[in-house]
Amino acid sequence: MVQDVLSQSEEKMKKAVAAIKSEFAGVRTGRASAFLFDRINVDYYGTKTLLKQMASISTPEAQLAIIQPWDKSAIGAIEKAIMMSDLGVNPSNDGNVVRVPFPPLSEERRKDFVKLVKKMAEEGKVGVRNVRHEARDDLKDLEDEKMISEDDRKRAEKKVDELTEKYVKEIDALLHHKEKEIMEV
Repeated sequence: MVQDVLSQSEEKMKKAVAAIKSEFAGVRTGRASAFLFDRINVDYYGTKTLLKQMASISTPEAQLAIIQPWDKSAIGAIEKAIMMSDLGVNPSNDGNVVRVPFPPLSEERRKDFVKLVKKMAEEGKVGVRNVRHEARDDLKDLEDEKMISEDDRKRAEKKVDELTEKYVKEIDALLHHKEKEIMEV
């Protein structure tokens, strides 16, 4: 019983960290990356479709992304979706592909991105702490139902706290790495 609570908690904490990694990948660092386009939805024949599901995305240069749609008639919609996104870029198309140049980031814009990733990291930490809270509640319920002793609950809570600390530190490490990457000129 206790082991189930601990393993479920750790699994949820891992998912919170994975979500943060995924969100961080979508934050611009001054270099073009296919991950930047992961969250962009295109209005494709009246249906919201993820850009990565309707085109191949390549980054032949550090400051340029090329998007080649499988359906050439979608080029206008793709270009519009990229313009409307929060990437802050101006795509252009030649009828076959959409070119997305990434201008170098200004110091002010870099600081804005750092604030954004700090906010994302804090949300991830809150998620991990919420998992800890749920696990503690589950353990308390097990104790109340006389399925485990008070000592077992306290030992398990200590393990949950250790897991929480481990995954919060992991998020902090990811944040530190991403901050460094964003501020790098």
